[in-house]
Amino acid sequence: MESATDTAPTFRDATDADVDALVALIESAYRGESSRAGWTTEADILQGRRTDPEGVLEVVKSPDSRLLVVERAGRVVACCQLEHRGGHAYFGMFAVSPALQGAGLGRTIIAEAERQVRETWGVTEMHMTVISVREDLIAWYERRGYRRTGETTPFPYGDERFGVPLRDDLRFELLVKELA
Repeated sequence: MESATDTAPTFRDATDADVDALVALIESAYRGESSRAGWTTEADILQGRRTDPEGVLEVVKSPDSRLLVVERAGRVVACCQLEHRGGHAYFGMFAVSPALQGAGLGRTIIAEAERQVRETWGVTEMHMTVISVREDLIAWYERRGYRRTGETTPFPYGDERFGVPLRDDLRFELLVKELA
């Protein structure tokens, strides 16, 4: 039987060696049949890839970004991108293994991400964009203190790096949280 210390998440910055595992994790959380095991799936609104090794490596290498890897019992189970954008940080590329979704790990990760950007960069706001039709996901972020701004940007139709849309009403909405 695992003890609480064995299953407590640990956090570290991603390296080049993590890229393939992170691409697989992100894909499993959002796309295809495997994503349906969790509640964050985008399989009903988008097909194709969610990311690729080049996109993940770009975040790992960027001087203004960190890709936080979350491990439990030595296994990569989640990740998120933190990017310093002047007075605020951007939170993206958030993925939790579908088998572990719904058990509180996401709450732990977002709280740690907020703590780290306050401490490391001294920012007072966290921004993120969410596909506006993802009402369940937006509601989850609202319960964590994020607010809808009503500011939207178009979904990049025709750019398959973001997936192949199954509907024509997709756009990104900006969510913001003031960090204490």
